[in-house]
Amino acid sequence: MKIIPLQDVEKKKVNMEGAQGAWKQLPLGSSDGAPVYSYRVFSVEPGGHTPYHSHPYEHMNFIIEGEGVLVNEAGQEKPIRKGDFALVSPDEKHQYRNASPDKPFVMICGVPKEFE
Repeated sequence: MKIIPLQDVEKKKVNMEGAQGAWKQLPLGSSDGAPVYSYRVFSVEPGGHTPYHSHPYEHMNFIIEGEGVLVNEAGQEKPIRKGDFALVSPDEKHQYRNASPDKPFVMICGVPKEFE
């Protein structure tokens, strides 16, 4: 069993091409003995975004703070905010953007542990 406050988890800048003002934390993952899924937390600064990309695995998100948009494969922006869940299917192109001018956008992102 493991319990850890999010503020105690190291925050690393997302250095993928196309990312801006995005940070990643890994509070629960393979190094903790997680058998299937890892939970990551992404924080996106005002004006920031994750890369517009796809990958061969799904991820499930829960928004814990702020407001943003989830950009889909057609380039459409779907509003998303605190309390919302989102599923991005394998190989589906997507991007998260912070829609607030002055508040962070923070989400939990569950992925298969091999892709943490």
